[in-house]
Amino acid sequence: MATIVGILGSVTPPGRSLKALEFAMRAALQHEPTLEARTFNLADFKISFADGRPPEEFGDDTTTIVSEIALAEAVILASPVYRGSFSGVLKNLLDNVPVEALRSKPCGIIAIGATNHHYLGVDWHLRDVLAWFGALVAPTSVYLSSEDFPSGAPSDEACSELSELTMTVLRLRAAVPPTPLRLGPDLARRTPPLERQLCKILNGGGVKRPRRPDGWRKKSPLRVAECWTP
Repeated sequence: MATIVGILGSVTPPGRSLKALEFAMRAALQHEPTLEARTFNLADFKISFADGRPPEEFGDDTTTIVSEIALAEAVILASPVYRGSFSGVLKNLLDNVPVEALRSKPCGIIAIGATNHHYLGVDWHLRDVLAWFGALVAPTSVYLSSEDFPSGAPSDEACSELSELTMTVLRLRAAVPPTPLRLGPDLARRTPPLERQLCKILNGGGVKRPRRPDGWRKKSPLRVAECWTP
């Protein structure tokens, strides 16, 4: 059975962030009733500090959460705003996650803050991390503040945004080919010949530039600082 996993990156008592994530999971089931939606609040699990060891060597909940992410077909990550960014507990979890667990995997981002001052902090930083993994991140995230929970639950507008995010993630899941895309940090070692050839062209390797009318060649200011090698 296909699975969508929601991860709440918070260690504080459950509040608005959990309510938003739980609604997103319910929206996924409404859109695709055959899905299995699982929500994990990191406050309920013991995740070891990443020290380079594989998750299975820690002997705590690290292996369980990492395995759930690896087996899921889509992931939604939710985090409150901490110091203008996403939470350290979520970053520590991602530091324990192997690249293969998120490569080519559709992901969505939900951020919760007290005000709108840092509404892009979580998006920018978490999107960068997920891009490093080669994850397929939904183009837009959802940011909710205190005013989006007038009665303790997400407002109608907030629910609409959360539902749209979930549907976008599921559409990405439907578009992902069976074979994982060639994405992630080791892409450089697997650069296809066409990209290597383009790299050589940009660096002027073995390619003559056309002469200018005045008879001298102008050196192109565009150079690639680092070029992939076969």
